[in-house]
Amino acid sequence: MSARSADGARLHVEVHGPERAPAVVLAHGWTCSTAFWAAQIRELAAEHRVIAYDQRGHGRTPASPACSTDALADDLEAVLTATLAPGEQAVVAGHSMGGMTVMAAAGRPAFRAHVAAVLLCSTGSSRLVAESTVLPLRPGRLRSRLTGRVLGSRAPLGPITPLARRILRYATMGPASAPDMVEACARIVHSCPRAVRHAWSRVLDGLDLDHGLAELRVPVEIVVGGADRLTPPVHARSIAAALPNCLGVTELPGVGHMTPVEAPDLVTGRIRSLAAARIPAVPAVEESA
Repeated sequence: MSARSADGARLHVEVHGPERAPAVVLAHGWTCSTAFWAAQIRELAAEHRVIAYDQRGHGRTPASPACSTDALADDLEAVLTATLAPGEQAVVAGHSMGGMTVMAAAGRPAFRAHVAAVLLCSTGSSRLVAESTVLPLRPGRLRSRLTGRVLGSRAPLGPITPLARRILRYATMGPASAPDMVEACARIVHSCPRAVRHAWSRVLDGLDLDHGLAELRVPVEIVVGGADRLTPPVHARSIAAALPNCLGVTELPGVGHMTPVEAPDLVTGRIRSLAAARIPAVPAVEESA
């Protein structure tokens, strides 16, 4: 199915699982797609209605000239409105740019009406380039400038070669990531058009959502990889300190940025627990006599 955002942009949306089951909404990150959530969709869809969508220009959602945090918030609102009944609530899980989408939308009416709890995975609210440790240099202007150029490069990623896999693992995953996990992430990231990758990198470079954290009033859990070079744990701790209702931060030793892929059971378990604790039970439909 699809949802129409505020500016008319069409968003690819997938819905898995029983119609009246507790709802879970999954928002993926920069250069990814709904395929990034394959493990969560597979495990949760038996007892949950799992809603996943492609961000603008990613996966099967067409590219749009509107690349901004406001557009991200518009899109999440559109997905919530299109897939949830009036008064129905869901748990929203956001990874990386998907987590930033949640923060950007926190004050929106549809978000407040439909979101019961949030799981933030490997994300940040500001200073993404300054805090990134992808380049092994001392913190400062030089590292920030070079990091911005690397992440914002217009160069094509090219075919998935052994070197490309090693680079992807170093930059985005923990050192012990299994080869099949690296391969899955490489296929997803390399399929993102370079123009889309560059356009959204500029949004992330200037990201500042600190002011909106106070609007994220629902219960929030945070998961971060201890070896995350793109959004290191300093971001998780900063977000947790600013949230009105943070349930806790889980730091995973040796895990990188791709937490839903690298630690699928833990991420799935946290989503399942939030849904069980925070989504009101749906009354059973009475059979006619």
